[in-house]
Amino acid sequence: MPPIHDHPLRYALANELHARPFPISTAPCSVVFLAIKQTAEAAGRDRSQDREHLLNLLDRHGAPHPQPEATHYAGQIGRHWLKWEQHTEFVTYTAFSEGVSERAFNPADFEVFPAEWLDQAPGQRITSSLLRVVHRPDQGTIKANMSDWFVPESLAVSRVLDDAAVAAGDFRIDPAGHMRFAVFVTEGTGQRRIGRIIQRLCEIETYKAMSMLGFARVKQLNPKLGALDARVTELMNEMTDGPAPADEMLPQLLSTSTELETMAARSSFRFGATGAYEAIVNQRIFSLREERFEGRQTFADFMMRRYEPAMRTVNSTETRLRMLSDRAIRAGELLRTRVDVERSAQNQALLESMDRRADMALRMQHTVEGLSVVAISYYAVSLAGYLLYPLTALGISKGMLTALVTLPVVGLVWLGIRQIRKRLE
Repeated sequence: MPPIHDHPLRYALANELHARPFPISTAPCSVVFLAIKQTAEAAGRDRSQDREHLLNLLDRHGAPHPQPEATHYAGQIGRHWLKWEQHTEFVTYTAFSEGVSERAFNPADFEVFPAEWLDQAPGQRITSSLLRVVHRPDQGTIKANMSDWFVPESLAVSRVLDDAAVAAGDFRIDPAGHMRFAVFVTEGTGQRRIGRIIQRLCEIETYKAMSMLGFARVKQLNPKLGALDARVTELMNEMTDGPAPADEMLPQLLSTSTELETMAARSSFRFGATGAYEAIVNQRIFSLREERFEGRQTFADFMMRRYEPAMRTVNSTETRLRMLSDRAIRAGELLRTRVDVERSAQNQALLESMDRRADMALRMQHTVEGLSVVAISYYAVSLAGYLLYPLTALGISKGMLTALVTLPVVGLVWLGIRQIRKRLE
C-alpha cells in the first residue's frame, strides 16, 4: 500500500488543541495573576515585545526560554511555577506558589513580578488578581472569612464542580490594586480539578475586563451618536417639509453618512471582540457547574445583575449604530433620487428651451433666405440687364428687358439657394 501523505498542518492543528493544558495545583497555595494589554491596536501589536518581556523575567531567575514562536510557556521561576499565555489582544502571567501567607491576600505575594520589570511592560495592566486556595473549613469559618475578605453587597460565592470547592469573590479592586478570589477546596479534590477552578476564575475576570472595554467605547460613542441621530432626523424632516433644495441637502447627508460609517468601521472590532469575550465569560461560569451556597448569589447571579446590563448596552448601541447608518444610507439614496428627478426636469426644460430657440433660428434662417433671394436677384437682374443690353438695338427698351428677366432670375436664384440648403442638410 503506498504511503499516505500528511497535510503540512496536520500535526500543528492537532497539537493546538492540547497547547494550553490546565495548570496542576494543590491546596493550600497562593496564585498571582496578571493580564497586560496595549492601549491601542493591541490585536496588531508587535508580539515580539511580549516575548522579550517574558524572557526578561525568566532571565532574572535563570529559567529556560520557550520555543521561538511559542504562544504559551510553563516553568519554574524561583519558588514559583509560572504560566504565560499570549492571546489576541493581551498576555497573561499566572504564578503559583505553595502555601499561603498569614495575611490573607497579602500584597507582598505580587512581588513575584518585580516593580522595575512591570515598568518595562509593553502595555498596561488590564486586570490582576490574588487567589487564596486553602482546604475547606467548616461553614462558619467560611462565612467569617468571606465577611472579613470581601464586600458583602457584591460578594458572589458558590459550590463548584460538584462540590469540589467553594469559590468566592466580589469583583472589586482592593487597596493594593488587585481583584480577590478565595477557593476553599474539599478534601480529596484532585490537583487538575483545582487547577481548572483557578484557571476558570482567572479567565472569568480577564474576559470580563476585556469585554467591559466595549462598554467604555459605547460611553464614548453615545454622545456623538445622539448628535448624529438628531442630525439625520432633522435632514429627513427637511427633506419632507423643508424648502431647502435637495442638491444643497445631499452633501450634508453624505457627510453624516460618512461619519457614521467611520464610527462603525472603527468600532466593529471592539464590538465583535466584546461579543466573543462575553460568550467566553458565560461559558466559563457555566463550566463551573455552580450550586448555591447558603442562599448567597452565585457568579451567574452577579453577572446577570451587574455584567449583562452593560453587555446589553453594548449590543443595543451596536444595533443603533448599524440602523442609523442604514437610515442615513436610505435617506441619501432617496435624496439622490430626488436630485436626479429635479435635474431631469431641469434638463427637460433646457431641451424644450433649446427646441424653441432652434425653431426660432430656423424661422430666422428662412427669413434671411428670403431676403437673400431678393438681394441676390436684384444684383442678378442688374447683371442680366447689362448682358442683354445689346437687344435694345432691336427696339426693346432697357426697362422692358429688365421686366422680362426679373421673374426667371428670381426663380433661378430661389432654386439655387434651395439646392444649396438641401446639400447642407
